[in-house]
This record gives sequence, C-alpha cells and structure tokens, in this order.
Amino acid sequence: MAEHRPCTARNETPLQRADRNFVELLQELRVTQTGVQILFAFLLSLAFTSRFGSLDTVQRVTYVVTLLLAVLAAALFTAPAALHRSLFQQGAKPRIVQVSSRLATTGLVVLAFTFSGSVLLVVDVTTGRTGGIAAGAGAFALCLGLWGLLPRLVRRASPQPRTDAAGAERAPARPHGPARAAADRPDRTGVSPAAPSR
Repeated sequence: MAEHRPCTARNETPLQRADRNFVELLQELRVTQTGVQILFAFLLSLAFTSRFGSLDTVQRVTYVVTLLLAVLAAALFTAPAALHRSLFQQGAKPRIVQVSSRLATTGLVVLAFTFSGSVLLVVDVTTGRTGGIAAGAGAFALCLGLWGLLPRLVRRASPQPRTDAAGAERAPARPHGPARAAADRPDRTGVSPAAPSR
C-alpha cells in the first residue's frame, strides 16, 4: 500500500513545501547580502580616509562595533548555505529550513543595529553627537517598523491557513450550515459556486 503523504493547499507534500520554502529563503538572503556587502565595503573604506585619524574615542568605538556587527550579519546570512551544504542529502531539509529562518531573522536584527551604527557614525562626524544619536535612533526605528511591525500588521490582516501536525498548510475549510447551503446553491446559470471549473 502506498504511503499517504498529506498535501498542502498548493498540492505539495511537506518535503516539496520545505524545498520551496528554502528556495524562497535563499532569494531573500540574496537581497539582504547585497546590502550587507555594500555597507561592509563602505565601512572598510572609512578606515583608509584622511579624516579617520581625527575621530574621537566614541566615534572610533562606534566604528569598530558597527564593523563587527556587519561581519556578524554577513555570517548569519551566509550560514544557511553552509548548513545546507553540510547536511546535503541527509533528509534534514525541514529542519534546515527552520534553523535557516531563525538565522535570517537574527541577521535582520543585527543588520538593523548595523544600519543604525553607520548612520550614527556618519551624522556624528558631519553634524555633531546629538544629531548622530537622533539619526541613528531614527534609522533603527525605521528598520523596526518596516521589518518588524509591518509584517505583523500584514499577518493580522491576512487569513490564517490551517496547518496539520506536520506543519503543512491545508486548504481552508468549507462553510457549514446555512453558509454551506448558500455556497452550494446554484446561481442563475445553474452552476454551483462551489463546483470546480473544468
């Protein structure tokens, strides 16, 4: 007897869903890695400018911390690729997706602090300490709003798919009672709205 594999609303097995989720995650990481690479190159170039020697202690500490945060963000965003390579063909794809998602989320948090530190440093050098702190805090608030608050608002406004014990998405349940009868009642063309098109 063939083994029954639950399918999702996309008509895919849990393993197929894990494959798709990992591909989507890699696409997201490509976008973030580009930003990290540009920011990291910018931070490295600052150390070789003529004005770098005039930085005070606070600015130098801010620079070093921000540079290390950029390295940490890059490591977190590239870790899923290394994890997948190390566990290749080990039957651990669903677990790889879960761990990689957590790594990507942590990387975004670190990247938000990296952006804030970079803005703080640049504005501090150009306009002063007060302006730098305000600009850095504003940059962090912007990242927090776009990367943290906005997804929560979208998730609340979107219908939540049902999941089975394996975590696979299931198709929405059909209504019951009067709502079910109304959904199954044929329209004027004689075709039931619930009937699938052929």
